[in-house]
Amino acid sequence: MNTLARAPASAAGKREIRLEQLPGHLFRRLHQLAVARFTADMASLGLTPIQWSALVTTLQRPGLDQITLSREIYIDTSTIAGVLDRLESRGLLRRQASPQDRRVRLLYVTEEGEALLKDANAAVLDTQEWLMEPLTPADRALFTELTLRVLKRHE
Repeated sequence: MNTLARAPASAAGKREIRLEQLPGHLFRRLHQLAVARFTADMASLGLTPIQWSALVTTLQRPGLDQITLSREIYIDTSTIAGVLDRLESRGLLRRQASPQDRRVRLLYVTEEGEALLKDANAAVLDTQEWLMEPLTPADRALFTELTLRVLKRHE
């Protein structure tokens, strides 16, 4: 029997759901905290979490194509196209036709994008530290391990 997030039966015989014990609710709250902090820290740089993910992944894998990038950062292909349009219009990223297939666009971070990422990455690391601050180093490792286990199981 699944007892997750269920309180004892009330007088009417119904079990009440406790939001503070629902993993999905807790994940959403943690996500809200992370995005709020990220947004505040990135306000001066003008980057969203998705834009940062696209830039950092492209910097790590120059010449990556749009479809692979969308898979790697878990964003649908129609959304990633708009994200890349905005990054390209700001001069942070460039798209280049693949020599093997002119329909495929390969992605590269520009010098301006690399410079922006230096500041952005420092803010991202500060945000991660802030999020995990209540946990000991061992708890942080366990939290990450368990979160990855849940993700791998359901993806």
